[in-house]
Amino acid sequence: MQKGTIGVTTDNIFPIIKKFLYSDHEIFLRELVSNAVDATQKLKTLSSFGDFKGELGEMNVKVSIDKKEGTLTISDHGIGMTAEEIDKYINQIAFSGAEEFLNKYKNDANAIIGHFGLGFYSSFMVAKKVEIRTLSYQENAKPVMWSCDGSPEYTMSEIDKKERGTDIVLYIDDENKEFLEDSKIESLLKKYCRFLPVPVIFGKEQEWKDGKYVDTDKDKIINDTTPAWTKKPTELTEEDYRKFYHDLYPSLDEPLFWIHLNVDYPFKLTGILYFPKIKNNLDINKNRIQLYSNQVFVTDSVEGIVPDFLMLLQGVIDSPDIPLNVSRSYLQSDSNVKKISTYITKKVADRLQEIFNNERKQFEEKWDDIKLFIEYGMLSDEKFYDRAQKFALLKDTDKKYYTLEEYKTLIEANQTDKDKNLIYIYATDAVAQYSYIEIAKSKGYDVLLMDGQLDIHFIGLLEQKLEKSRFVRVDSDIIDNLVRKNDKTEVSLDAAQRNMMTTVFKSQIPTLEKAEFMVMFEALGEQSQPVIITQNEFMRRMKDMSAMQPGMNFYGEMPDSFNLIINTEHPLSKKVIEETEKDCHAEIEPIQKEINELNDAISKLQEASKGKKDEEIPVTEKEELRNKEKEVDSLRKKESELLTQYANKHKLVRQLVDLALLSNNMLKGEALSQFIKRSVEML
Repeated sequence: MQKGTIGVTTDNIFPIIKKFLYSDHEIFLRELVSNAVDATQKLKTLSSFGDFKGELGEMNVKVSIDKKEGTLTISDHGIGMTAEEIDKYINQIAFSGAEEFLNKYKNDANAIIGHFGLGFYSSFMVAKKVEIRTLSYQENAKPVMWSCDGSPEYTMSEIDKKERGTDIVLYIDDENKEFLEDSKIESLLKKYCRFLPVPVIFGKEQEWKDGKYVDTDKDKIINDTTPAWTKKPTELTEEDYRKFYHDLYPSLDEPLFWIHLNVDYPFKLTGILYFPKIKNNLDINKNRIQLYSNQVFVTDSVEGIVPDFLMLLQGVIDSPDIPLNVSRSYLQSDSNVKKISTYITKKVADRLQEIFNNERKQFEEKWDDIKLFIEYGMLSDEKFYDRAQKFALLKDTDKKYYTLEEYKTLIEANQTDKDKNLIYIYATDAVAQYSYIEIAKSKGYDVLLMDGQLDIHFIGLLEQKLEKSRFVRVDSDIIDNLVRKNDKTEVSLDAAQRNMMTTVFKSQIPTLEKAEFMVMFEALGEQSQPVIITQNEFMRRMKDMSAMQPGMNFYGEMPDSFNLIINTEHPLSKKVIEETEKDCHAEIEPIQKEINELNDAISKLQEASKGKKDEEIPVTEKEELRNKEKEVDSLRKKESELLTQYANKHKLVRQLVDLALLSNNMLKGEALSQFIKRSVEML
């Protein structure tokens, strides 16, 4: 029997490994099974080159549990090891000292993939003792057993072992007894080893017999050794792609379509990415791309490797060229990772362009499901925008689809304003904004439907990209102002009439939570509605964006700002104006006359004080000015009360206001009930 100390330093590597990998200690099983697979494949390679003349026999990896002994064993029939190789790959692994080992691999536990000794030592995270029982494929090799209890000392001795290969026996410690449970080991094997290229056996297949499940004689193979992404696209049918998708995501709907990645230079990358149905939640399907390294599962957190907008895709990418032994921040600047990211983006864009070119009808049918993904990509990736602008679609309220260039051609003749700006009119709710859409259509305008989660941001992007173009929501102004063809028609109301009618109509607007109204007057013609409600485009956009964008809470807290526009040319509006002037003239005229006189006096006092310092103005003049301003405020209040009392009795005013609110789905509760009652009375 040989005894010795691992490494040439006094550092103990095992506590460091335990501490270093503790947060992900289940990784040990992946490492040991991966090592066993590697040993198996190496023997196959030697056999194919004629360097191994013997019979290969069963080329698989077997995982077994002995609960009585408290052991977990990983066995293979690969190349095995000699005593000299154990010394090289196991005993001397810490030759440079445990501290240097830690510094080299501390950034990412995945760095140990492919390093036999490093992967092997992960076993000490869960085991109080580990044994290696091995017989090399080499002629006249002697079987040996290496044993260590986690201290720097080990023992190595010859044993009686007839079969070529290696058994790694873990004596599970008291803190990790969960790794002696069949269900736990099976779940880990399915997580990390389900696509390894060598069959992994764990237990027996079961069948239902005599009212219970019993083991059969057939080994249970955990993994698929030739998953779809390892095959050529020509070898796969649509059904094969769909089956693989449902193997990965059993509970999800059918994918829309997919991309098969396969490149050997300047980096190696294979994989299949699927487009799931995505409509209104950016996070629900994130972290669904699985990263593999030579069919060994690494992670499903691929930030930094895959562009953020591509995180909405699902599937598998497999590359040995992604440097997993570096920090995430370094990963983003790594040249290979950048090339891989760029390549995936290009392949995605090329695939979408291909479908658009060859199957446009199908592409349009799926547009609502992929729109969020494409807009997200165009917003976040300049190169993707450049490619996607050729197949990104705009949908109008008639459910017709256009590319950006097609839509420009459609509207430029009729929707170019007097300043040569191309006006894109859009709605966000085809039902709620129906009346506005119909008015726009009556003018020969086309209205886009922009009801997606990212559309408000996408609109802003298009305004930056499309020359002399502006997007306006269909209810953000009167139709003549949306696409201004000529100068505005002046309203034939003087200042006194405007003030009077502003008070009359504003007094009849019901109180709405977080809503403010500004009364305005426009000459819209007899055929337009008597009262119209619009919402300022800029403020509404800011509020919409604040709902999704951190740092814009200020806009979100502000009340909604609406314009109540009185059409001064409609017969009903004219009737209200004329009747108000007639019925209120006797009471209002003296008040207005007195207000005018007081305002003249105030102007004279202000003019006399102009250019003087505050201490140079006599106290009597200051007092007189304050008193006259108070009188004006009091008279305006009296005027407002008189006009409000009149408006309260004038059912037509409230009816016109309520009709405008109703057309915007803003009339609810008591106000709606009163409107219905009033309508019946007026009929």
